[in-house]
Amino acid sequence: MKVGDMVKFKQDSDVTRPARVGLLVDFVHKKVHRGGVTVDWSILEPERHGVILFSHNVGTINIPVIDLEVVIEE
Repeated sequence: MKVGDMVKFKQDSDVTRPARVGLLVDFVHKKVHRGGVTVDWSILEPERHGVILFSHNVGTINIPVIDLEVVIEE
């Protein structure tokens, strides 16, 4: 996965509506809470997120790379 690729949510693979495809414009690292009640942010490691530009949004959206799937490579 690299900047310029067209990507979609992996979760959109099993839905009946057309998948929303966006343009990967950058990468950032952010901490993510994935369950549990109490979070100790000091021990969490930042995860790589793709900065995605969708045509239906005004700006970009940051999505964890593990939740993205490449549709068209640059």
